[in-house]
Amino acid sequence: MILLIDIGNSNTVIGACEGQNILKSWRIETVKHKTEDEYLILLKGLLALSSLTLDLVDDAIVSSVVPELNQPYRDMLRNIFVKEPLFVGPGIKTGMPILLDNPREVGADRIANGVAAFERFKTAAVVIDFGTATTFDVVSAQGEYLGGAICPGPRMSVESLGRLTSKLYEVEIHRPGRAIGKNTTDSIKSGIFYGYLGQIEGLLARITEELGQKPHVLATGGLADLFAQSTEAIEEVDKELTLKGLKIIYDRNQR
Repeated sequence: MILLIDIGNSNTVIGACEGQNILKSWRIETVKHKTEDEYLILLKGLLALSSLTLDLVDDAIVSSVVPELNQPYRDMLRNIFVKEPLFVGPGIKTGMPILLDNPREVGADRIANGVAAFERFKTAAVVIDFGTATTFDVVSAQGEYLGGAICPGPRMSVESLGRLTSKLYEVEIHRPGRAIGKNTTDSIKSGIFYGYLGQIEGLLARITEELGQKPHVLATGGLADLFAQSTEAIEEVDKELTLKGLKIIYDRNQR
């Protein structure tokens, strides 16, 4: 069994994978400044919830966009497996050319998303990942990572609106019944949801134009279902897409 670990700014997703099957995955809050021992206790507890133990785990692969957590996770996994854990980063074999000005800048999770999407469709694809930031990852028909776009996530937008204005406040994110709000709360909900939906559709239209062909569009992340249900521009939702990409990369780096 292999552990697949995706450390994001808001949430960390951990999956237990046997062969090509993700047996179970857990989404937990990303908390900085814990020790390796605390992370070990947390990991054991998550496995125990599904009647699994560390004795069943052979190895792990990690993608991380939180540098402060790399060392605690690295130390924990090194002590478990008595070997250097595999982190997605420079020097790792992804099987996907990174056509960026500086390939080292791209987040490890975005590479995993691109790898998983191309493996799924074998042609041009876009992955929309609804995290703290919403990212658009674009893959060519030849399986090249072309880049993409980064936007503030919906929750970040709501929190900023409440924090940076005197008379506005945070609201729950959901699809309102109408775009024309009749009060402040409904107006904020409309602006956040329909404004963000328009941003998604607009960016996808421009990406499609630049690609010169219609890509397949996958969504992942916490709010993927909400927005995918409201637009035909998103074809599928796969909440475990990043983990699947990590498993593909792991297989390409068998040690």
